[in-house]
Amino acid sequence: MAKRRKGRPVNGVVLLDKPYDISSNSALQRVKRIYFAQKAGHTGALDPLATGMLPICLGEGTKFSQFLLDTDKTYQVTAKLGIRTTTSDVDGEVVSEKPVDVNESQLSEALEHFRGDSKQVPSMYSALKHQGQPLYKYAREGIEVEREARDITVFRLEVLRFENDEVDMEIHCSKGTYIRTIVDDLGERLGCGAHVSALRRVGVGSYDRKDMVTIEQLDALLEQAKEQDVSPSSLLDPLLLPMNTALVGIPSVVVDEESSRYLRLGNPVSAQGLPLEGFVQVYVDNGSNSEAEFIGVGIVDDNGMLAPKRITVKEMVELAEG
Repeated sequence: MAKRRKGRPVNGVVLLDKPYDISSNSALQRVKRIYFAQKAGHTGALDPLATGMLPICLGEGTKFSQFLLDTDKTYQVTAKLGIRTTTSDVDGEVVSEKPVDVNESQLSEALEHFRGDSKQVPSMYSALKHQGQPLYKYAREGIEVEREARDITVFRLEVLRFENDEVDMEIHCSKGTYIRTIVDDLGERLGCGAHVSALRRVGVGSYDRKDMVTIEQLDALLEQAKEQDVSPSSLLDPLLLPMNTALVGIPSVVVDEESSRYLRLGNPVSAQGLPLEGFVQVYVDNGSNSEAEFIGVGIVDDNGMLAPKRITVKEMVELAEG
């Protein structure tokens, strides 16, 4: 007999505003407990020193977290000029200290180098893995691992404030871009060194920063539910974003009920309006006046058929909505 999973089958995405000085996993576990969710997963870790947008997928939503991992991100960062550290942030040991003699023209010229397409060598203090271990573990042991330069794109880099030895910037970049590396490289270009003194993620894909919620807000709703003697889900679940919000930009197709059953059994089906290749959002037409129901992600196979890739379990979704 299968072991009953603890928690409730709640599905969706919480846009958590992660606080300072806790790990992304700790934040994930707190949200999972608050929602009493059976399953939860985040979509790309933030450093403990970083705050801001951490999309947390609950239940069947965890099947689509990879698409958020692969999307672009937006950060606000404060670069402290004049001090270079081992980790390129405030947690590292000071490597060098130099006077700061930088004007706006010099800063603008240096920043132009980072806009657009370039190659970036990941920091040794990143979570990128080598032989199953994150690079920062090797770095803490004094081991230097050779890293390959990776293709990145900085879509937008805007200076918000430049005052004395501090530069506030907003950076919209492709996945896999290390902001601390940009700041460290900027300091070297300016000849004075630099490190990250504050970092906040304000965008993941198309998600709006105004939709973020804090752990304190979620805790307050729990307390409110207790005081009003109502189910916590009645106050918490309205904050959830639909699972398909993780898939903005991916083309969609609508199939009939019979095709959806085949897809849920792992079989490819024919479908009209498929792209030539790649992932496809899949919706099922229930034959009613209601909107087509999202059931997951498929992929166009070599035969031009729609094959299942990440399909929701129907019973799980119905329980969560019931």
